[in-house]
Amino acid sequence: MTRVLVVDDEPGLRQSLGLLLADAGYDVVAEGNGTRALERALAESFDLVLCDVRMPEMEGLAFLRAYKGRGGTALVIMMSAYGGEEAALAAMKEGAYDYIPKPFRPDEVVLTLRKAEERERLGRTIATLRAQLDSAPAARALIAESPAMRQALEIVARVAGHPTTVLITGERGTGKEVIAQAIHRASARAAGPFVAVNCAAIPDTLLESELFGYVKGAFTGAAADRPGLFEQADGGTLLLDEVGELPLALQAKLLRVLQENEIRRVGDQKTRRVDVRLLAATAKDLGAEAASGRFRHDLLDRLNVVAIHLRPLSERRADIAPLAAHFAARLAGRLGRRVALSEAALAWLGEQPWPGNVRSLEHAIERAAVLSEKEVLEPKDFGPTPGLRPGSALTPDTPLTSGASPGLPETGTLKHAVELAERQAITAALGAAAGNRREAAKRLGVSLRTLFYKMDRYGIE
Repeated sequence: MTRVLVVDDEPGLRQSLGLLLADAGYDVVAEGNGTRALERALAESFDLVLCDVRMPEMEGLAFLRAYKGRGGTALVIMMSAYGGEEAALAAMKEGAYDYIPKPFRPDEVVLTLRKAEERERLGRTIATLRAQLDSAPAARALIAESPAMRQALEIVARVAGHPTTVLITGERGTGKEVIAQAIHRASARAAGPFVAVNCAAIPDTLLESELFGYVKGAFTGAAADRPGLFEQADGGTLLLDEVGELPLALQAKLLRVLQENEIRRVGDQKTRRVDVRLLAATAKDLGAEAASGRFRHDLLDRLNVVAIHLRPLSERRADIAPLAAHFAARLAGRLGRRVALSEAALAWLGEQPWPGNVRSLEHAIERAAVLSEKEVLEPKDFGPTPGLRPGSALTPDTPLTSGASPGLPETGTLKHAVELAERQAITAALGAAAGNRREAAKRLGVSLRTLFYKMDRYGIE
């Protein structure tokens, strides 16, 4: 039960608030003196404090300042009939969660306390998500210093406990799979499997059998029954990454799975029940895809029950420095030596455009640490790194010449030159194919999976 301390010098108000909050399910303790209330608040455990601003002996703001200064952790909500907006701002600056002007309606007080409880619950959930993901070796950091990322994590915390389908959107490299993992780990399915598939990395002819499985003899080479990814994810979560790449025929079959909770293996006559929580992710505008006829409107409606949009890293720069520090610390464990970033390096990283977003940042730090072998990385250690500003690294348009490349030092290695050539070739192929990745892969003579790997490595959008 949530424990509330009411601090007010008016006996009638203390009594009425006590009765109101007790009826709403709170455990209420009341004090009429600020000094006594402060000692009690610090000695006992309270979740919320309702405190009047004007009181004899110790005023409310003095109470708030002393309580926060001595390590008090409860959320404090101030009350007053005086001061209006100025008093509210003063209370917020001292660390108050909210401010209620007197006289107030009973439902207003209860609603404010409910909102404060929800904030605390979300905060605890987000902290748990961070700890869980940071302990997972394969996961990128779940950093939320920017308002945009905090808002995304609040939605994660709200939706994780429900079986709702979630559509995660954002540019490549923004952390869509990390968010999907966070939803899974905070859900009741956390003990079950988490299965992720990149729909764009599998040829259309193989996608159906990959998702739904097949039976022996279904096609040439089907020597034995094989369960698909839906069955592998039974009791857990399935992430369909790049869901906008699904062909229309397969979209219809996916819609049926969502409606009936059953799949049919390729070549099979019977259906099989599956218990799977479906998450979808895409860098595409599915609304525009549906309007153009490339994506089913009814499937979009089923996927887009709750939407989480991840902004590019260039729009949440407050996350760059903590992300960089996290990647450096984790890399140190892998390399078996200290890896740190100077203040200048952190500042410089925070100014870069990062067209490949979080993934590019992670790769840039790893590349710099491995190639420089220095314990503390400086800005100059990050060149040549694709995607960073001209003058500090190579850019997509840097030409290769018979001599040293303009972006390479005179002692540039063959590996550097090969990376630059690969990046230029991929960028040119994508441009010639108007962004169509399958067409670009054909022009380059590589598989779509290889193209995706190279694009991820070089931070190419």
